Amino acid sequence: MKFVHEIGSKSRAVLALTALVSAACAGETALEGDVTVFHGADVIVGDGSVINDAVLVVQDDRVAYVGDGSDAPGTGDAPMVDLTGKTVMPAVVNAHAHLPSDATSRTELLQHMAWYGTGAVISLGLDEGPVGLEMRGQMVPDGARSLSAGQGITSPEPGRSEVPHWVTTEDEARAAVQELAEQNVDWVKIWVDDRSGQYERLSADLYGAVIDEAHQHGLRVTAHVFTLEDAKGLLRAGIDAFAHGVRDTDVDDEIVELWRSRPEVVLVPNLPGPGVAEDMSWLAGTVPAADLERMQSGQQDRPAAQAAFGIQARNLARLNSEGVTIAFGTDGGSPWAVHQEMADMVRTGLTPSEVIVA
Repeated sequence: MKFVHEIGSKSRAVLALTALVSAACAGETALEGDVTVFHGADVIVGDGSVINDAVLVVQDDRVAYVGDGSDAPGTGDAPMVDLTGKTVMPAVVNAHAHLPSDATSRTELLQHMAWYGTGAVISLGLDEGPVGLEMRGQMVPDGARSLSAGQGITSPEPGRSEVPHWVTTEDEARAAVQELAEQNVDWVKIWVDDRSGQYERLSADLYGAVIDEAHQHGLRVTAHVFTLEDAKGLLRAGIDAFAHGVRDTDVDDEIVELWRSRPEVVLVPNLPGPGVAEDMSWLAGTVPAADLERMQSGQQDRPAAQAAFGIQARNLARLNSEGVTIAFGTDGGSPWAVHQEMADMVRTGLTPSEVIVA
């Protein structure tokens, strides 16, 4: 495919489209199969650039070409769809979610997620039983594709969740990773959080053992984290990604320097709600009216939530400005949460283009 940062006027795209069709009719080999040509839309490319008045060719439900039309393949008498005035963007990749552990509910949610624009999602660490690993990569009809971290690893959290592996020794930590490696999970998920003092959080020795064992098996590790000091410890221990941003305080120069020494480490900020009353009418027609009314009635300004959001917003803005690689995730299972998360990332100061790239 040829991606172009910017092309000329709409007339040029139409002329190019006419030329390629004429050439096909004159004898050049045209694409075979079920072909449709879409033209006139502005296409947002995943690297942040935009192709204005683009030509997009779909062959047998796959994108065969995106560009200005000058290098498009022959399409014969394929039907054309005018998308003038519309925008096309890549489907969203949700790098932090939790999917149901039964096949029927999981399928339905993946279909609902796709309806709201998600193309792929990874379920991080709370998949109980074999379904999550069995369904990953499957082409769910009209649904998003999924990956799975299987069962994550944490210190014991009685009364909270018994799905993750609970570990209290380095041997247990390594054994849990070995089991996940045998299952060929897509990521290893760990939790490093005392849940506001309720539990003893996963220690540096234990998460260090997890990370070391995972890397020996060619697996990457992503961490649920809360405090700045734990984030620093995880960076020193070789963590590959963060499933949350720092939430207890503003980041400092030290963590920026640690991140600069580990530029491959990815941050999925996974912002909390902004704590302000919002108009939910944009969901009208996509959720039952009674549910929407209940959601709207619960909207109110929450100062404590605003303060929590402010910490994470400032941290995301700074780390983004320092060149940290930002990815995207919602944590929850709401299929429309991707749109709320994108809007919240823009609230922090990221541009819409930066958010789409993430």
